[in-house]
Amino acid sequence: MRENSKGRVLVVGMGISGTATAARLHRAGWTPVIVERAAARRSGGYFVLLLGVGKKAAQRMGFLGAMHNRAPVKPHLDLDRKGRARTASGFTDLPGAPWIMLRGDAEKAVFSALPEDVEIRYSTVPTRIDQDADGVDVTLHDTANGTSTTERFDLVVGADGLRSTVRSLVFGPPEDYLQRLNYMIAAFEYPGTPEGLPPNQSAGLLEPGRSMWVFAFSDHDPTILLTYRTDDVDAEFTQSPSERIRAAFGPQPLGGTLDAVISAADSADGLLFDSVEQVHLDHWHRGRVVLVGDSAWCITLYGGMGVSAGFAGADLLGAMLEEHPGDLETALSRWEKELRPYIEQYQEGALRQRPVFVMETRLQLMVRRAIPTLTRFKLGARLVARMMGTDRMAEFHDADIVGRVLGRPAPPEERIVARTA
Repeated sequence: MRENSKGRVLVVGMGISGTATAARLHRAGWTPVIVERAAARRSGGYFVLLLGVGKKAAQRMGFLGAMHNRAPVKPHLDLDRKGRARTASGFTDLPGAPWIMLRGDAEKAVFSALPEDVEIRYSTVPTRIDQDADGVDVTLHDTANGTSTTERFDLVVGADGLRSTVRSLVFGPPEDYLQRLNYMIAAFEYPGTPEGLPPNQSAGLLEPGRSMWVFAFSDHDPTILLTYRTDDVDAEFTQSPSERIRAAFGPQPLGGTLDAVISAADSADGLLFDSVEQVHLDHWHRGRVVLVGDSAWCITLYGGMGVSAGFAGADLLGAMLEEHPGDLETALSRWEKELRPYIEQYQEGALRQRPVFVMETRLQLMVRRAIPTLTRFKLGARLVARMMGTDRMAEFHDADIVGRVLGRPAPPEERIVARTA
C-alpha cells in the first residue's frame, strides 16, 4: 500500500468508468487495484459522443487533451435500400458541439492518466464478497491459472458493466435491476467505406422497427450501428448474431450499402451484439461496495451519455472522498445524492431519444425527414428539441458537476504525460 494511503480500493472492471475511477481515486490518496475479466485491454470500439459534462470532468481529471474530436465535415445523409439519399440531421447538429469519437479513444485517454504504480490483474474476477464495518473480503479467481485468493480492501468499486458480477454478489440477481427495452444492437468497426458512400460520409437507413447507422470520422474508418425491435429478447441469443441480424432486416432485398454492412458484421472483430437494457437501483452503494458506470445506471447507446456519465461519476466520487476523509458512508451518500438527478435525466433522455435511432412508424419517419425544414422556424425548432430531448441539454448535459457541487470553477486544461498504450 502507498505511504499515507487513504485505503486500499478494489476496482472491478477496466472499462472507461473503472479506469477513470481508479485514476481519480489514486489522485484522492487511495491505493487502487484493478481486476479485469479479459486477458488484455480492449482496443477499438464503436461510436461515442463526448458532451460538455464529460469534457469538463475529463478536464478536471487531466486527460481531456489526450482526446480529440473526429467529427466529419460532410452533412449527414438518410438513405433507402435503392441507394437514394437526402441530407438530414446528424449527431454533429446536437447542441453543445459534442465531440465524435471512438470508444477506444476514451479508453486510451483514461489509461494515459492512470499512474504506473496502479496494480492491474487481467483474467481475474470476483467470486465472493463479504464485508463488515471495517473492510471488505473479496475472493478473486484467476481464470488463466485456475487459482483463487481472498484479500481485504477498504472499498470495492463495481465497474464491470451491464451484467455486473459485483452487483449480483452484493445487490442481487440481474432481473431485479435490468429493464429491457425490447431492442437489439450490433456495433462494430467497418474496414474502409461501405458500398455506395464516399469516404468520411455519415449516413442512416431508417425503417419502421429497424435501422442502420454509418458513423463516419474525419480521420478513421467508420463504425456501424444496427438496431432493431424484438418481441423476444431471449430468442435473439439462440442463433448467431449474423443470423439474427439478417432475419431482422429481411426478407426484402438489402440493397448495396446495407448488404455491405451486414456482410461485414459476419466477420467483424469485436462485434458488440446485445439487448438494449437500462439498470435501475434505489441505491448505488451498500456499505463499502459502490457501483459506477453501466453497473449502476446503464443509460444505453440511445442516450449518448455513457462515456460522459462515466467520467463525471468518477470525478465526483473522488471529490466526495476528498471532502469527507474517514467518513465513507457520508462520502458515498453525498456522491449518490448529487449525481443521481443527472443520471435519471440521462436515462429518461435515452428513452425519449430512442426514436432518433430506431423509429416505430412511418409517421415518425416522415417527421424526421421534415426536421431540416422544421428547424428553420422557431416553433419548429422548439418542437424538434423537445422530440429529440435536446431542450434540457444545457442544464444536464453540459454541466460541470463537481464545480456545481463544490462551488469551484473548472481548472484550465492540464497537459499530461501519456502512459504507454
